[in-house]
Amino acid sequence: MRTTVAVLGATGALTAAQLGLAGGASATDVSTQDTKCGIKITFLTRFYVDQNNWVTNGGLRFGLTNTTKKQTFNSVSLKVQNVKSLRFGKATVTTRPIGRITQKTDQTVKIAAKTLKPGKSAAFKVSTRLLSNRYEAKFTLYGKTPNGKSWSCPVNGGTWGNIH
Repeated sequence: MRTTVAVLGATGALTAAQLGLAGGASATDVSTQDTKCGIKITFLTRFYVDQNNWVTNGGLRFGLTNTTKKQTFNSVSLKVQNVKSLRFGKATVTTRPIGRITQKTDQTVKIAAKTLKPGKSAAFKVSTRLLSNRYEAKFTLYGKTPNGKSWSCPVNGGTWGNIH
């Protein structure tokens, strides 16, 4: 039996009633961005879970996109951490050669890109198991400007999932 799980992006939560668990939905991307940041985080809003609670089609997908027209970011990384009821398996970069997996445990996956030019993306998919219907992941985003100054975007600490 396949179950569709809808999730809310960035910061917020869905109750079980709002979730609806409707069948037949397809996976779609959603993103969160602060206009001052220039980086957009993308992730799935809907996905299927099999009878063993593994996300189908290779797992969850997360990524970042440089939305500026002229600014290049150096040493950009996106860290996705389990907060509640997620276990990560194998992680694979989907935007080679731009990104690489720099940290991978069953609780954390991190992708890094040496240079993220305007309009380019770095993304990965990770096989994921849901331990319960209540789950949450935390995003952390780091990088450097071309002149070497470190920055972290306001989307840091954003959460994704259905915890309330």
